[in-house]
Amino acid sequence: MSLRLAVLQTPGDLGDGTARLTWLDARLGGLAGKADLVLCPELFAIGYNIGHAVRARAEPADGAIASALSNLAERHAIAVHCGFAEAAAGRIFNAVQCYGPNGRRLLHQRKLAIPPGAERDNFSAGEGCALFELNGLRIASLICYDIEFVEPARHVAALGADLILVPTALGAQWAWVARTMVPSRAYENGVYLAYANHCGDEGGLAFLGESFIAAPDGEELARAGRKEEVLLAEIDPARVRKARDRLPYLRDHATLRF
Repeated sequence: MSLRLAVLQTPGDLGDGTARLTWLDARLGGLAGKADLVLCPELFAIGYNIGHAVRARAEPADGAIASALSNLAERHAIAVHCGFAEAAAGRIFNAVQCYGPNGRRLLHQRKLAIPPGAERDNFSAGEGCALFELNGLRIASLICYDIEFVEPARHVAALGADLILVPTALGAQWAWVARTMVPSRAYENGVYLAYANHCGDEGGLAFLGESFIAAPDGEELARAGRKEEVLLAEIDPARVRKARDRLPYLRDHATLRF
């Protein structure tokens, strides 16, 4: 069974959480009958470049943002994968949750690697990776900086992921990451990979845009430019199996002796 995936490249200057969820509601309405799963960029629900205001906008994993996302997913009958700031045990995590078309939570994942700068001033690192199933596919999520390391992508692929969802907030100065580094993770692990970025500016930060969807055999299925855009692609698990049979990196990796 295949899965129809939509990647939202969203304007950076959408404003506060209410405005962002209203924007998302409208886009989901336009995707009825076209997508089974929608991927939003990193920290979409609260904004990315908002400094210490992230602390005021952080919520528990079962807070108002979670409830709103669950309701949106159920009302539009589309799975919604969205980033937010999670408040838990006195700490704040850069996190994502995915809600299925019935409104039930499918995934809760925290960012593993926190880059230097504003993020490290606000967020704690998460631990562990989880997979969820939708339309017969096994799906993982790695957040922005996580995918820039070889090991997390290889780990979730070895767990059985067919598709890796990557919400990001990549700045305009890091084009090589989006054009060369991250697409290679799909090929070297025999997985689909979807990369959802913001575009435009937010608080003086210029985003690259250039969200994309990559196939497990090296083909780029869709790529955005620098403006708001919706990318669509069909995710076929048979293509994953074919790519891994052709280049069995995951299997042969176990034979290496260093």
